[in-house]
Amino acid sequence: MDAVRDLDDAQLFGSLDWNRGVVVRKLEGLTFAEATSLMTPSGVTILGVVRHLAWCERGWFGHFFLGESDDAVGSDESFAVGPVGSVDDVVADYLAAVDRSREIVREQSSLEVRSVLPHDFFGIVTLGWIALHMTTETTRHAGHLDILRELTDGRTGY
Repeated sequence: MDAVRDLDDAQLFGSLDWNRGVVVRKLEGLTFAEATSLMTPSGVTILGVVRHLAWCERGWFGHFFLGESDDAVGSDESFAVGPVGSVDDVVADYLAAVDRSREIVREQSSLEVRSVLPHDFFGIVTLGWIALHMTTETTRHAGHLDILRELTDGRTGY
């Protein structure tokens, strides 16, 4: 049974990491102006989506799971570009959030460990649920990035 669980865990985190890589690749070669161009009526930008994903990583793994303080969790302004210096700064921030999430996962004895804090809608969840949710969240937004990138410069693919 442990071998099946280990394989399932590897597939879950492999999928999450592959999609995290897609997110980063969607920013390759973009200027700051391109990455912050408004392409939709709602004002979503490529950099805004990546900032949101960093916010999600910190919120789910750090705040809800570990109970770390995070003032930004209460109000989601993560899609806003705000005071960002460059595309590289946003990528570095996202990768730092991802690295921290991986570290948190490595430190746990099981994916059945429960979150310290309840989410307003989902309540107390397991680490496995968070990993699955982040896979869904990351994949969903990678799809948004696919469209935004194609609208920006015609580039498609992974």
